[in-house]
Amino acid sequence: MLNLGGWEWIILLVIVLIVFGVGRLPEIGGAVGKSIREFREASKGPEGKGEKKAEKPAEPAEEKQV
Repeated sequence: MLNLGGWEWIILLVIVLIVFGVGRLPEIGGAVGKSIREFREASKGPEGKGEKKAEKPAEPAEEKQV
C-alpha cells in the first residue's frame, strides 16, 4: 500500500485543492466513496448482493417420435 507520512498527505491535499477547488471536493469525495462501495460489493460476488446462486439449467424435454 502507500507509505505516506504526514507531510506527504498535506502536500497531496494542497495539490487536490489547487486542481479541483474547494467547491468540488464533496462531489469528488462522494464519487470516490461510491466507487469503493461498489468495488467491495462486486468483490463479494453474488452472495453479497442477496442474489441467488446460478441454478442448473432445465433438462430438455423428451422429443416425441411421430
